[in-house]
Amino acid sequence: MSWPEPTRKDHEAFCRNEGWRKVRDACGRTGTHHLTYELHLPDGRVLRTRVSHPPDRSTYGPSMWHHILRDQLHVDQAEFWACARDGEKPGRGVPEPPAAALPAELVLLLISRVGLSDDEVRAMTKNEAVARVQRYWTEGR
Repeated sequence: MSWPEPTRKDHEAFCRNEGWRKVRDACGRTGTHHLTYELHLPDGRVLRTRVSHPPDRSTYGPSMWHHILRDQLHVDQAEFWACARDGEKPGRGVPEPPAAALPAELVLLLISRVGLSDDEVRAMTKNEAVARVQRYWTEGR
């Protein structure tokens, strides 16, 4: 697939859309010509990227762009453009919890306070689990 030439504005849009935090700003500071963003990943890694200032429609060269995608953003072209244009965040390998998953605190209550086994809790829907905890609180069993 053919991709458009990436601009500094696209780079900044990607960072904003994925929720990167601006840690250094080029405005009003001496000695810097970049906007620096960080993204803390659930696995403990911290990604950093620099958007050349000003974040305008100036383009990056192919080799610089390849470096930014691979070494700073850790995405491919398709993931980059889906996020920069449509706000679709890259997966980053973080599994989505199932929609019907029970909250951890509810599971803890059912096992430690109510006295249910792991298998009994695993077989419950969220509504059943909430009803069981409410019954424990009102009836004491």
